[in-house]
Amino acid sequence: HRDLHSFPTRRSSDLSIPAGFIGAKLGRKRTIGIGLLIMIIVMISVYFLPKETLLQMHGKLPILGNIMTLTLFLLAAGIGWACININSLPVVVDLTDAIHIGTFTGLYYLFSTLAAIAGPNINGWIVKLTGNNYSTIFIIGPIFMIAALISILGMKSGEATTQSTNEKF
Repeated sequence: HRDLHSFPTRRSSDLSIPAGFIGAKLGRKRTIGIGLLIMIIVMISVYFLPKETLLQMHGKLPILGNIMTLTLFLLAAGIGWACININSLPVVVDLTDAIHIGTFTGLYYLFSTLAAIAGPNINGWIVKLTGNNYSTIFIIGPIFMIAALISILGMKSGEATTQSTNEKF
């Protein structure tokens, strides 16, 4: 289990290029929405499935090691996260003009970093308030993912266009 916590991140980086192609093919809004739905389903499933089911072995692969049900769920989470993460900055960039692109990119990274700092702390407080019940993370996470899904449903622009880079800048 030593590398299990980093599995979604590693799979997400492996899938970054395919996630970009998926975003170009299906549209960024739809791809981000699909990624959010995958994350919601994975987190709720991990919360409700019994520990024995999650730790059930399905085989062993050379680089990945033991493949458990939880490993498969984390692989799906990595796919979902790649769909969200890879397509988010291009949406922000397409929402602005050449003059404000630095400001919008800076705001994107500011809020991404703040979320990366605040998220673990908020989860830690919730775990502490629930008597060290770490499984609450898998219920709180989907609440925020649902909020993000509602936000993305209101997105009216930010999709890729056929406009060349020279025309935009």
